Amino acid sequence: MKAHFKLFTLSSLLLLSSTVFGQKEAYNNSKFKQLDEELPTPNAFRTGSGAPGHKYWQQKADYTIEALLDEEKHQLHGIETITYTNNSPDNIKYLWVQLDQNMRATNSSTYKIRQNKIKEQANASYFNRIDGFPDYDGGHKVLEVKNADGTDLPYTINQTMMRVDLPKDLKSGDSYTFKVKWFYNINDRSLMGGRGGYETFKDGNTLYTITQWFPRMAVYDDVNGWQNKQFLGRGEFALTFGDYDVKITVPDDHIVASTGVLQDSSVLSETQRERLEQAKTSEKPVEIVTKKEAIKNEKKKGKGTKMWHYKAENVRDFAFGSSRKFIWDAMGVEQNGKTVMAMSYYPKDAYNLYNRYSTEAIAHTIEVYSRMTFEYPYPVAISVEANNGMEYPMICFNYGRQDKDGNYSKRIKYGMLSVVIHEVGHNYFPMIVNSDERQWTWMDEGLNSFLQFVAEQEWEKNYPSMEGFPDNIIEYMEGDPEGISPIMTNSESIKQFGWNAYAKPSVALNILRETVMGRELFDYAFKEYAQRWKFKHPTPADFFRTMEDASGMDLDWFWRGWFYTTEACDISIKEVKALSLDTQNPEVEMNLVKQQEADKKPSITEINNEKAGLVTRVDKKPELKDFYNSYDKYEVTEEDKMKYEKYASSLNDKDKEWIAANKFAYQVDFENIGGLVMPIIIELKYKDGTTEKRYIPAEIWKKDDLVVSKVFVTDQEVVAFFLDPNRETADIDTSNNHFPRIKPVNRFQLYKSKK
Repeated sequence: MKAHFKLFTLSSLLLLSSTVFGQKEAYNNSKFKQLDEELPTPNAFRTGSGAPGHKYWQQKADYTIEALLDEEKHQLHGIETITYTNNSPDNIKYLWVQLDQNMRATNSSTYKIRQNKIKEQANASYFNRIDGFPDYDGGHKVLEVKNADGTDLPYTINQTMMRVDLPKDLKSGDSYTFKVKWFYNINDRSLMGGRGGYETFKDGNTLYTITQWFPRMAVYDDVNGWQNKQFLGRGEFALTFGDYDVKITVPDDHIVASTGVLQDSSVLSETQRERLEQAKTSEKPVEIVTKKEAIKNEKKKGKGTKMWHYKAENVRDFAFGSSRKFIWDAMGVEQNGKTVMAMSYYPKDAYNLYNRYSTEAIAHTIEVYSRMTFEYPYPVAISVEANNGMEYPMICFNYGRQDKDGNYSKRIKYGMLSVVIHEVGHNYFPMIVNSDERQWTWMDEGLNSFLQFVAEQEWEKNYPSMEGFPDNIIEYMEGDPEGISPIMTNSESIKQFGWNAYAKPSVALNILRETVMGRELFDYAFKEYAQRWKFKHPTPADFFRTMEDASGMDLDWFWRGWFYTTEACDISIKEVKALSLDTQNPEVEMNLVKQQEADKKPSITEINNEKAGLVTRVDKKPELKDFYNSYDKYEVTEEDKMKYEKYASSLNDKDKEWIAANKFAYQVDFENIGGLVMPIIIELKYKDGTTEKRYIPAEIWKKDDLVVSKVFVTDQEVVAFFLDPNRETADIDTSNNHFPRIKPVNRFQLYKSKK
């Protein structure tokens, strides 16, 4: 016999072996699959519980800065001394320093990577924005980088990052001090936008918000090494904690609002010092610089300068505002025996709103956030009205101005309150719980927006919160998945940034608190996360793990669905089957049959025969009738009764009680159309008009995430079922939440007929 041979490739052999031995590889696509593959492996620095490990470390960067604000040239000049302490176990060869102002440099990539489309109507300003304002000489001008002894240090600037090469490796536990001298042209914020800059008023005066203004140390940590991602404008910053000693020279008629504590009160008048002292114990805000004084101050520019000296301990950044237009009020807020000074600075254009609400909103924010996390640790909390919104340690810049007649709309009022709460709230996230904003925007914006929602709802009933309510994100969740990003997306790559980084995470956390975990478990776990990671650098894994560790709940399905996918919640009542108990009692069962037949509608044939006066043959000839014409089909025979007695005697007492209770049972089939597994909250409406809400945990979907069935046993008849009656789950289609279905009524308008 002739032998036959076949040539196999390696891939075909592998395929053949898996087919022959039946070892087809399966991938676990369960929505309840654990996050082990997505989360980093726990270690000595970050534990599996989500807490800092016994070998956790972080760096420290201390700053001494002298800055000069040149109002005539709109320039800021500075010289700083940085002392960097290496608490890591590594030897460090070079340092990375952030130069955020270089986002506006002429060679910046920020504007180059922005997509643009030609508009039908455009002006020169539009094209200037596209080109990044080429006539503006932006960016940090680094004049020198020197060692502590004055010798030059080699450095390399790459866009918004500067590498400083050290003379020798900085060993673990050692510190290194160096100096940087620089200046930059301050941008016109009303023209170019941005977090910092200046605004010129019609009277010729300026208001400065000086932010991200000095070369700042990048973070070096156990997760990324150096966090030296470029600043492109959206991803904010990751910074190292340290102590600041800052001297700011400004025009002598300016008032400076700043991170830190004022070291020399001689810059204030004696009257202002007295008012500030009075404000510490006042139950209402006290004007330190009154409206009348500010109006007088802004009418004539001073010719000299004045130096304001501030110090701040254990902060990750430093910012200030400066203007001769500032009205300034303050009020002490008690925090467990210590006083936090809540203070507001604002031009007269915002007086009617800020004088009434700003400082009170600061106090309210501190009270609510401290209850949910930890006591506010800093001595001051400041809100500055600068017609924008951005946050820094102890100080934030907000908006909210009245019109020329002193009036303001409801939208402006609540927008102003919300932005003050939000930006002051950022002191907690990320200024203290120091997450990496350049990587994960949701870890500060999302968590903060959630707490903002809690604070807003505690400000007044029916507060018109824009974020937090599940209904508020339905428009986003039901959108085209191609235009949506998972929450776990790098800040620079997020589509629909506001929805993704603010609204969706805040709603997710609200659902977690109100529906999935309950307030007691959620609040305890959330507070545990905040306290574990205050003044430290947490990652998403640390948050996810802590929330599970402190609550005793497996929430991987929730993180996976809400944070790692773009799936939406759309649960439908697919079908309802009514089940009734066959009691075996012939009298009971026969009565049911009689009732069902009595309720039966006659057929159309029977109706028409009746109308036609039909006389049947049997009616015409009675002799055609027999036994069956007079037979009572509803009669219960003695044999039937004996059978039932025998059956009943075999039942135990519990069965007899259950039969006597005359229960109702319904099988409800639920379909997961949207893909996102969520708890099933269903309301049963009974025949007598009362309702009952039942809660089924999301784990019901564990073995089938497409269709699940649940039997409900009730004491009375159910006439309707209603899914998610209190709108807890952000269900994108409520038309399938009713059984029987309720069709929406389309409304129309009548137009006047033409004569």
